[in-house]
Amino acid sequence: MSESIISVSNISKSFGGRKVVDDLSLSVAQGEVFGLLGHNGAGKSTTIEMILGINKPDTGSAYILGKDAASARKEIFEKVGVQLQSSSYQASIKVGEVCEEFASLYQNPADYHHLLEQFGLLPLIKSPVMKLSGGERQKLSVVLALIGSPEIVFLDELTTGLDVSARREVWKTLKALKAEGMTLFLTTHYMEEAENLCDCICLIKNGRKVTEGTVREVVDASPYDNLEDAYLWYMGEEVI
Repeated sequence: MSESIISVSNISKSFGGRKVVDDLSLSVAQGEVFGLLGHNGAGKSTTIEMILGINKPDTGSAYILGKDAASARKEIFEKVGVQLQSSSYQASIKVGEVCEEFASLYQNPADYHHLLEQFGLLPLIKSPVMKLSGGERQKLSVVLALIGSPEIVFLDELTTGLDVSARREVWKTLKALKAEGMTLFLTTHYMEEAENLCDCICLIKNGRKVTEGTVREVVDASPYDNLEDAYLWYMGEEVI
């Protein structure tokens, strides 16, 4: 691991008087898989949006590659891939067409045919995106995040909607990307996913950091011996 590639210092964000992210700080090293864990509504997506400059923090600062994403948008765009929870497409656009559109945005795009093959989507290249299953759309959104050959990829609940087999396929591909030196920042509520992929994790509740460290460190600091039970304990919920 080398120097910090994502640096977040004391960011907060409120909507309609409700504090969604509350004085959150974290840092991600180059080549690391970092997981932001928390229940729905914990502030995970808002945190990603502030790091990316989509949403401005009320207080605090967030930097990618040493730059503020909001003011260095074009430069950051070339180096960062993003898969957000909700993606919308033109009504009749086909899988290959949307990949071609994305590839045209970058100077040195990856071969999207190869990416589609990696994710088991190549046979669907001529299919309308609207005809894809939820899981297939989710995999397509990850492919689109990778087309720009980014240094960092943000993946927001990346395997929601996938069955166990498809989820493990995606994990395998992401591990290969990590082996190539890519930095991955992901949010998830699947503890098995965090255990399989993440070097470091940060647990948040109501927008505030609860704990941070390697999976092993987080588990060892709890009364339990697995992440799922430890997570529930950190969240103040009863472990069954």
